[in-house]
Amino acid sequence: MPDLRGRLGAGSVLKDYTWFRVGGPAEVLFSPADEADLAYFMKALPADVPVTTIGLGSNLLVRDGGIDGVVIRLGRGFNQIEVEEGSRLRVGTAVPDTKVARAAADAGIAGLAFYRGIPGGIGGALRMNGGAHGTETCDVLVEARAVDRSGNVHVLSVEDMGYTYRHCGAPEDYIFTEALFQGRPGDPAEILAEMDEIAAYREEVQPIKSRTGGSTFKNPQDNKSWQLIDAAGCRGLAVGDAKVSELHCNFLINEGNASAADLETLGETVRERVKETSGVQLEWEIKRLGKPA
Repeated sequence: MPDLRGRLGAGSVLKDYTWFRVGGPAEVLFSPADEADLAYFMKALPADVPVTTIGLGSNLLVRDGGIDGVVIRLGRGFNQIEVEEGSRLRVGTAVPDTKVARAAADAGIAGLAFYRGIPGGIGGALRMNGGAHGTETCDVLVEARAVDRSGNVHVLSVEDMGYTYRHCGAPEDYIFTEALFQGRPGDPAEILAEMDEIAAYREEVQPIKSRTGGSTFKNPQDNKSWQLIDAAGCRGLAVGDAKVSELHCNFLINEGNASAADLETLGETVRERVKETSGVQLEWEIKRLGKPA
């Protein structure tokens, strides 16, 4: 690939890129320079090489044996934020959600403050229909750009994304590169005040200063995961240094030296106990990737 401009490396340790600070190496880690570089790489990559995409690592558990094939992580070339007419914001998918909320506030664009309450980047929000405080990505997205496994660029409308609760119906091999959001005119001071309320709420009820992967399980229909976990007696449950948060029991935390296996075993134990006590089968919200050690 003589014209490749991004960074390509072998054996990169992925725990440095996950909020849990666990996980084995990537066989190959590629950080493209921009969308065109990503498309060039995907076209040239043999079709039998597995490809995995990670974002900022906030809602991610990489297993201790690492990930085979190529891991793609979008970085500096996908960090642009542009204000457009009509209260719209066009952003790269490596931009943290909180920065999108701040940029919208500075531009007097209301409706995107909920991103202040979502850890991670816009790529993850697109892939998981990220949401908080009563608003989801599907409520504000106009369109998204993506590169497929063959290096073709696609523009998808919000209808094309096939969104449901914490689910995106776009093909799994699409790597999102850019999003266009629709807000509405708003007063910057009022938007910033709303963001401050969201931040204060998160700090009060979530272990945001711990090594955590965010919400561990999706809320079942007509239920809240944390209530089911609490009722099953799992608050504070631990496997090694992996622990169910005492503050919010839908959060798992790494208290120091937990392995990915510790965290996954703890999560599966929680699922079993919730199933025994309530009959509800919790579904992982955290993405689990790679192979065991």
